[in-house]
Amino acid sequence: MSERPLLNRRLDGFGTTIFAEMSALAVKTGAINLGQGFPDTDGPEEIREAAVRALRDGKGNQYPPGPGIPELRMAVTEHQQRFYGLTFDPDTEVLVTAGATEAIAATMLALLEPGDEVIAFEPYYDSYAACISMAGATRVPLTLRAPDFRPDLDALRDAITPHTRLLLLNSPHNPTGMVLTRDELTAIAELAVERDLIVVTDEVYEHLVFEGEHIPLISLPGMRDRTVSISSAGKTFSFTGWKVGWVTAAAPLVTAIRTAKQFLTYVSAGPFQYAVAEALRLPDSYFIGFRDELGVKRDLLAGGLTDAGFEVYRPQGTYFVTTDVAALGEKDALAFCRSLPERCGVVAVPNSVFYDDPKPGRTQVRFAFCKRESVLREAVARLGQL
Repeated sequence: MSERPLLNRRLDGFGTTIFAEMSALAVKTGAINLGQGFPDTDGPEEIREAAVRALRDGKGNQYPPGPGIPELRMAVTEHQQRFYGLTFDPDTEVLVTAGATEAIAATMLALLEPGDEVIAFEPYYDSYAACISMAGATRVPLTLRAPDFRPDLDALRDAITPHTRLLLLNSPHNPTGMVLTRDELTAIAELAVERDLIVVTDEVYEHLVFEGEHIPLISLPGMRDRTVSISSAGKTFSFTGWKVGWVTAAAPLVTAIRTAKQFLTYVSAGPFQYAVAEALRLPDSYFIGFRDELGVKRDLLAGGLTDAGFEVYRPQGTYFVTTDVAALGEKDALAFCRSLPERCGVVAVPNSVFYDDPKPGRTQVRFAFCKRESVLREAVARLGQL
């Protein structure tokens, strides 16, 4: 066999994800897993039953339509209208995907070519870097810095070159919990119009905003035809294994993304699509209660981490808390996270792996609080041993 590497060079450096590594470590050691962002309880019982009913009724057991079942596409448009006053055509401006991760991958593969540049906030969700690389484009990081992780809009303007094709934004932001303000979004929108850029927005934590508000960039002047808005059911309804996401955008953008998506999964999650359509129509009390419940858990974990000696950056949204372990005398977040299960029986994730230049995040560690309160209390007690 030739000496050429087996792995495509575009994926060089993208080995096992940090989430898989840390979750495996949790299983191996029996530690409490506050690393990977999945709940330890299922979402609403009536939505789980809706999936069972769809299975029994033969709905979605065979290939669903490529763009997604009509019921879900309609429910997505109703959701966008209900929460944000946005109007979309369910037949031409909505695309159902295998979670937001596939939506991001299909979008990058559809809209980027070699030589294009993509500006993305760092620290970034790890699939962003891989998807941009697979598309042959170049990632240009815009670093969000502690303690408030606000984007430097002057630096954003300076980062744009004639090769910049799109901006990839995430708000509420994983892992920092930053939520973009209306002023920041307005400035980004004006810049995108001025420089004729496409903007892709990852909004999977849209219903988990504790301070401020979630404002879809696509709702701002000049952005309707140049924004790809991505969200999913996993984080909002606590069924992360169902992998049901969606894209809402102008018809030409959706057509382009669908062209790439059809050669990735083609279709997925047939019966679950029917259940998610029902979930999106749950009353306001569900969405408010879900947010408030997570807010209590945020305060519980953030307070416990502070008492344990961590420097805590209180998140405005998402279900993650970013901390700094330098206050504990630590110098390397990755080494700290690898040793933490043995030291006190808790697993977390180092933010440093989400940076191109790891220096700004070298001592930052992320903890997930989407767990039962009893689990969080036990984790806090264990972390107090540090």
